[in-house]
Amino acid sequence: MFFQHVYDNSLAQASYVIGCQKAGVAAVIDAKRDVDTYLDIAKQNGLQITHILETHIHADFLAGSRELAALTGAQMYLSAEGGKGWEYEFPHIGLKDGDVIKLGNLEIKVLHTPGHTPESISFLLIDLPASNQPVMLFTGDFVFVGDIGRPDLLEKAAGIKGTQEAGAHQLYESLKKFEALPDFVQVWPGHGAGSACGKQLGAVPGTTVGYEKARNWAFAYKNNEAGFVNYVLADQPEPPRYFAMMKKLNKVNRPLLTGVPTLKLISNDELQAALNKGIKLIDTRNKTEFAEGFILGSINIQGNNSFGTWAGWFLNYDEPFILLADESQLDDLTRKLMRIGLDYIYGYVPSTAEWVKAGGRLQKANVISLKEFRSLYYNNGIQVVDLRGAAEYNSGHIKGANNVFVGTLPDNLHRIDRDKKVIIHCQGGDRAAIAYSLLVKNGYTNVLNYSAGMNEWVREGNPVESSSKKLTSVAM
Repeated sequence: MFFQHVYDNSLAQASYVIGCQKAGVAAVIDAKRDVDTYLDIAKQNGLQITHILETHIHADFLAGSRELAALTGAQMYLSAEGGKGWEYEFPHIGLKDGDVIKLGNLEIKVLHTPGHTPESISFLLIDLPASNQPVMLFTGDFVFVGDIGRPDLLEKAAGIKGTQEAGAHQLYESLKKFEALPDFVQVWPGHGAGSACGKQLGAVPGTTVGYEKARNWAFAYKNNEAGFVNYVLADQPEPPRYFAMMKKLNKVNRPLLTGVPTLKLISNDELQAALNKGIKLIDTRNKTEFAEGFILGSINIQGNNSFGTWAGWFLNYDEPFILLADESQLDDLTRKLMRIGLDYIYGYVPSTAEWVKAGGRLQKANVISLKEFRSLYYNNGIQVVDLRGAAEYNSGHIKGANNVFVGTLPDNLHRIDRDKKVIIHCQGGDRAAIAYSLLVKNGYTNVLNYSAGMNEWVREGNPVESSSKKLTSVAM
């Protein structure tokens, strides 16, 4: 049997290649959209990709199943569970609970495991030459290492009202199927730490049924359904705005992108003309470099592992945008964008050098130290804005700070004072850099960025207050 775990750090998303080496065939589970990774794996191992599987209609990334099918001719095997409204709208082979897929000497049994979404399925793998016992379970967003999939996304991200409590009860029932499996079965989930698909995902890539039964908080509630529902719905992180679009694009017959695009280098004149038209400029430089000098109106989304997620919060799918990024970063950044379907890239500029050379001005960010912040804070007459998520804020914040999550800032500008001094902060500065650029873009001239944020504030022994209503897990 062949097995390879493929992990995208930018979205904390896992996909898998499994194969029968004797038959020379392979399957890909939950493919990301830049599918050249799987083609290379298959070629290097003498395998032909014949099967493409998905655990559910994904919300956090744009699945590459259709691109991979177009390039390989492989069949797509997708869930036929969930009822009306949960059908994929393009040709595929539908899967129901109990169905078995043959892959050479391997068998893949389908388990319907709803709760995260109604159509969610898991794949139980049996390596027949070795044993009739199952060896691996691919859970998608059903069971993670130390956590389970959140049932509230349909309501919070996709706007499908009244679904989160029903999903939580479904999830509770689905866990009984998981619990009935042998303890030795390996568990390979769809996400790891850092994903917005859960609230306390472990960083270890895989686990076992036995370990999760012993250590995952969800199984401590196996005789307390009401407690389980309350806990799984409490303190979930804010779902990125682009999730709703992913649910749509992963279901409908959309245009395909079978290769990583090459971006156009645009001239300074083209950049100026584009900015005059209102086209967004995304400055991907480090927050410190950005603060030293940026083009007025640009948005600082650093080109790190969180780049795609934050781009999905602030870019619209029907509008072009420009990247300010070094050429060496373009392939990586383009992949991160295409993984969530942000394909409308007008072009790129490699730096601010041509802008300055042509007489353009750069603006410096007003970043303040802890000493400066404390002086202003204790003299009052200012507004402090905490840009972190609600759960982070509730667990401990600076007294008097207003909580405006950075992802929702463009819709909450009315909550930011334009007259008095405004000090913004987050945990360690990345989100504050985004917010500072957004506020300047929207005409604010009174904003100060306490970039060191809560990390430094707490480390230096400054007081915090809590307004948390967080539910705690029962003792394990």
